[in-house]
Amino acid sequence: MVGQDLDRSLGLYPVMMISMGAMIGSGIFVLPALGYKKAGLTVILAYLLAAIVVLPAALSKAEMATAMPESGGTYLYIDRALGPLFGTIAGIGAWFSLTFKSSFALVGLGAYLLLLIPISQGTITFVALGLGTLVVGLNVSGTKLSGQIQAVIVSIVLVGLFAYTLDATRTIETGQFTPFFTGEEIDIVTAAAFVFVSYAGVTKIASIAEEVKNPGRNLPRAMIGSLVVMAVIYIAVVGAVIGLSDPETLTHGGPEGTASLTPMADGAEALFGGFGVAIVSILAIVALTSMGNAGVMSSSRFPLAMSRDDLLPPVLGRIDDRFTTPRNSILLTGVVLLGLIVFVPVIELAKLASAFQILVFSIINLALIAFREAGDSSYDPEFVAPGYPYVQIFGFLAGVGLLTQMGTVPMVGAVGIITGSAAIYLLYGRPRTDRTGAIGTIRSRGDERAEDAPPTETD
Repeated sequence: MVGQDLDRSLGLYPVMMISMGAMIGSGIFVLPALGYKKAGLTVILAYLLAAIVVLPAALSKAEMATAMPESGGTYLYIDRALGPLFGTIAGIGAWFSLTFKSSFALVGLGAYLLLLIPISQGTITFVALGLGTLVVGLNVSGTKLSGQIQAVIVSIVLVGLFAYTLDATRTIETGQFTPFFTGEEIDIVTAAAFVFVSYAGVTKIASIAEEVKNPGRNLPRAMIGSLVVMAVIYIAVVGAVIGLSDPETLTHGGPEGTASLTPMADGAEALFGGFGVAIVSILAIVALTSMGNAGVMSSSRFPLAMSRDDLLPPVLGRIDDRFTTPRNSILLTGVVLLGLIVFVPVIELAKLASAFQILVFSIINLALIAFREAGDSSYDPEFVAPGYPYVQIFGFLAGVGLLTQMGTVPMVGAVGIITGSAAIYLLYGRPRTDRTGAIGTIRSRGDERAEDAPPTETD
């Protein structure tokens, strides 16, 4: 049935766990060594810098989510603010970026699986495909069930990370972090751009706003709370990973001499003895599966919302009568997810996911400015982002700055998504919609002022 409402079944705790579950995964279990290879010890600061750049978008999105607590998140806000062309670009870009991140998580867990079971690389791919299929099935069967399982998984992972970090403080010597600065700190910016995807999940709960109880209260608390908690966890765990591991292992312990893909396991034996690697590997597999689940749950709501606005075919807006979930949108997301697992290398997945996220997070700040300047009485958020407009301007410029550090392939990928999305809008969406967004209100007022202005004298 198209147009059916979704069930508001998620309270504050499961919403926070969904947000954190979309962040607890590759950012902790895979990316630290890749970031360390780029920035050395200052990769710790890179995680902090990435969080600072994310904060304006989180504040902006929290405000807009309380004004429009509907499915669609990033797409919905940019579409209503800047019009359907930008909405289509943002919706498809955000959908791709989160699907990239989910596939990156499921592929990344294969490296940890190798530490437990001596299997071939081909078998790892089949395992990732199996887990991806399971995640898609779980999401089709119900948001409430998926959210409850997510809450349990993330809670277990948080306990494991706390134990890992606590034990590390008893083992690590402070001398291992000197010299902290080496004179090449410009790499902090590059590393921050690379690990930016670690925080992508912080605002993705806005895409399931229609399924959140008391969204005016729970959405801002979940977004800002999960960002702060995860920034602290990232800094603590990455510091522990670096302090426990041999630098040579971190930078060259991966496939064919690349950076290690299992950095948390590299120093685990020093903490937990002979079972250390197994304990951390199991924790990583659970966390990365959780990230894949949260990613599919959030990303599948973008096609749903776009279908409701006639920017994508109506079949993607169909709600399953039995499970009240966007079945077709989830299945489409699942097909793309499984294809990425098979065909795209893991490192490229990380780069592409980060590039798309930076692009979308930058634009979301402009969307809030458009809403505020339009002065539409229907825009009535329960939460108001502080520091307007300086926080939003900083977020946009900082995001653009990070995007320039991503390299050629991610930049080309971002341009490809923009071009393809624009083509979809022009060929399918434009003939079916005549909306202009809040920015159209600003332009109309400007035109009216120009018409009402007294004529100027000319010689």
